Amino acid sequence: MITDCNACPLRKYDFFQDMTQDEVDKTQRFKSGELSVDPGTPILMEGSNAPQIYTALRGMGLRYKILPNGRRQVVNFIFPGDFIGLQAGLIGEMGHSVDATTHMKLCVFDRADFFEFFRGSVPRAFDVTWLAAREEHFLGDALATIGQRSALASIAWALVQLFRRGSTVDMVRNDTMPLPYRQQDMADALGLSLVHTNKTLARLRERQLANWSDGLLTIRDLKKLADVAEMELEPLRRRPLI
Repeated sequence: MITDCNACPLRKYDFFQDMTQDEVDKTQRFKSGELSVDPGTPILMEGSNAPQIYTALRGMGLRYKILPNGRRQVVNFIFPGDFIGLQAGLIGEMGHSVDATTHMKLCVFDRADFFEFFRGSVPRAFDVTWLAAREEHFLGDALATIGQRSALASIAWALVQLFRRGSTVDMVRNDTMPLPYRQQDMADALGLSLVHTNKTLARLRERQLANWSDGLLTIRDLKKLADVAEMELEPLRRRPLI
């Protein structure tokens, strides 16, 4: 069954901005279907001229780039509600790849209808622009982390970001959330070796600041972990949902 935008399960979360009925109707017309993918499935490939763009309705994934020497840079972690493929929608070619980490269900939108969607609804066009600006802001924070934070602060920063993101879509229960990524994914996101990442996570666990094992992340005191990350816990801004 295709999920009707009026009954979208993501709209119940306070993290996402309210939509008028007109915005819901326009998004429903823009949506062309849904796609279910298994863990490890490539969704978008770097350099491809993808005909479709997506919203993650359920499940989690990874955005990453592969360098000429074969090394990988993880760009971001995908959570439910994330808009995927905006680069292809605007410039016709993906600058990074996207894979499913878990089983995912994706809302599908045809790239050929993208600019008509823009023309047909100024508020929805602004929402897409806002999402692009928010992604740029996050990448700036990530670059500062890779360049200036210590390994301990970097991993603490990443865990705080992921934990807060999970909390926005009701993934946190009793200070614990599913985090089905590998330590190698974290290492590739922060420019660290796997060994260094493993040892740093062990230091956080020994200090009882964070425990990530068996696909679960537990953080008992988010403020203390944020202090280690040298970051302020600013209020999360509500974001649009496409």
